[in-house]
Amino acid sequence: MKKWFSALTIFAMVTALLTACGGGSQSAGGTGDSSSGTQNESSGQTDDKPKGKLTVYVGFQEDHAIEAMKQFTQDTGIEAEMIRMSGGEILAKIRAEKDNPQADIWYGGAADTFLTAQGDGLLEPYTSPVADKIDAKYKDPDGYWTGIYVGAVGFASNKDFLKEHNLQPPTKWEDLLNPVYKGNVVMGDPSSSSTAYTIMYTILKVMGGEEQGFDYLKQLHSQVSQYTTSGTATGRMVGMGEAAVSVLFAHDIVKYQEEGFDSLELSFPEDGTGYETGAIAMIKNSKNQELAKKFIDWALDKDAQEVGQRTGSYQTLTNPDAKQPEKGIDFSKLNLIDYDLAEAGKMRQSLIDKWNNEVKK
Repeated sequence: MKKWFSALTIFAMVTALLTACGGGSQSAGGTGDSSSGTQNESSGQTDDKPKGKLTVYVGFQEDHAIEAMKQFTQDTGIEAEMIRMSGGEILAKIRAEKDNPQADIWYGGAADTFLTAQGDGLLEPYTSPVADKIDAKYKDPDGYWTGIYVGAVGFASNKDFLKEHNLQPPTKWEDLLNPVYKGNVVMGDPSSSSTAYTIMYTILKVMGGEEQGFDYLKQLHSQVSQYTTSGTATGRMVGMGEAAVSVLFAHDIVKYQEEGFDSLELSFPEDGTGYETGAIAMIKNSKNQELAKKFIDWALDKDAQEVGQRTGSYQTLTNPDAKQPEKGIDFSKLNLIDYDLAEAGKMRQSLIDKWNNEVKK
């Protein structure tokens, strides 16, 4: 009996002590929004460290993406994991997950693909206060997406192949139809690659319309040995001598050159070249929208836009306060087409279907 009474007494004393020290019944997880701070009851102060973890679908080079995720977490305290895919793959995945989104942010890739997603009701509008710095031509007026970089289309040629066949680097789209390139051209697949779709839309514009553009694409098809899922991968293939020439974004060609692919030659189509606006957006009905807004704010800031230069990314940056990469492309020297983002986004699926049915087949 005495032992039982002593145990009861000790239990009561411990309970009273815990209560006095603030050890109430609140659970460790709390109940509020995942981005809210928690109250430190002993000090009366608020712990503002964000709670939750972001999932980000990334449409640019993987090493840049990894560095960006690390820097974001370091700057904000918010955990973020990324999954790298081509732009068309990201669009398809977001479509498939529409009723149960598995990611919060779409980060990078051509804006015309974002416009398609916007038309499909897959994006959540958010106008970041940092977006005020971004030129209107690089963002959606309603905040569905905002541009973070710009990249121009260029030709990547293998110097050894050019020398062997006594050729100059291509400077016109027609140059790719030279019989010497038959079976030696590699291209991205527009069905999966936003890079390749930008190239296809560019060709239609340069050739003067859809009919003329598809006539050219059919001729080019006979030159192509392989269509890759990723449009950027073709540059490495040319650098390794697996192909003679390809078309991709010039900043990716420069990246491969800087990584040691000395056999790569960069040139531009003088008869007209297109460009992408790489964008960022919040996925509709995602689980961590308050954290996603913080990510967009961060990504539009000049310091975040400069992160890619640490991993050899040379896109032209949209924040005017950001330091542009020294090896970036001088757009003033290019013959740029009038790239109609709204039209490119609206026509994306119909043009891809036509390409699959009439060109690749």
